[in-house]
Amino acid sequence: MNDHLSTNNPPRNPVQADDWQSLKAFTSARIALGKTGVSVPLRESLAFRLAHAHAKDAVYSDLDKAGLQQSLEAVGLPVYTLQSLATSRDQYLQRPDLGRRLSEESTGALRQLDLPPADLSIILADGLSATALNENAAPVVRLLAERARKAGYSLAPLTLVEQGRVAISDEIGSLLQARMAIILIGERPGLSAFDSLGAYLTFAPQPGLTDERRNCVSNIRQQGLSAEMAVEKIMYLVQEAFRLQISGVTLKDNGAESYLPVEPPRTGFHGPAPGDPN
Repeated sequence: MNDHLSTNNPPRNPVQADDWQSLKAFTSARIALGKTGVSVPLRESLAFRLAHAHAKDAVYSDLDKAGLQQSLEAVGLPVYTLQSLATSRDQYLQRPDLGRRLSEESTGALRQLDLPPADLSIILADGLSATALNENAAPVVRLLAERARKAGYSLAPLTLVEQGRVAISDEIGSLLQARMAIILIGERPGLSAFDSLGAYLTFAPQPGLTDERRNCVSNIRQQGLSAEMAVEKIMYLVQEAFRLQISGVTLKDNGAESYLPVEPPRTGFHGPAPGDPN
């Protein structure tokens, strides 16, 4: 019989640590929580509820248009604010199809620009987490524009889309006559990452394309893939897409793995990858 039972005194620390505890250093995923009896420890239970609240707040967060435009001034490109066919957040969530198309007013505004063709169109959209865009997009755009110019690519004006989904980049890229559309968009909040930014690349964008025509660089945020590492991967995919004239499932990522922030574990463990938001 345990001492604390024989003396009728509770243990000072009733939480039993998990054997996977050391793996928490590699990921913010909710693993190795420990246990109290047959339950999750109170601290982890409260942390879960807080993460859930952050995720819900992120879905209904507002796009900081003024702040983003100010942060993007250093890029040296015009910034146009556009609107999808979804006129409210509730409608955006209930009608995904409306988030994939531009409003008539925004479509007309882009047509009136009558700009020459460009290599890259960089698009920013709130997606399912405007927080992700507000906090992480500006450094990525600044670095991406710098790297693209050094590589000799021309850039279309920046566009900032409210209530936008990934596929809206096809219409915008087509209207701006861009060879490739790159949309930076707030990802669906996870329970350990409510501020994760995704970058989707589409070669020869045009309305009606499906997701298999895109490449994605995900989990861009301070605790995940840094802006520098993300831009390195994006530029690799851009150059390969232009060389092969393709994007999507037929464009493979054969770049160096040196961009990974840590070395893979050597213990044979096959758990969540570093930075995995889920």
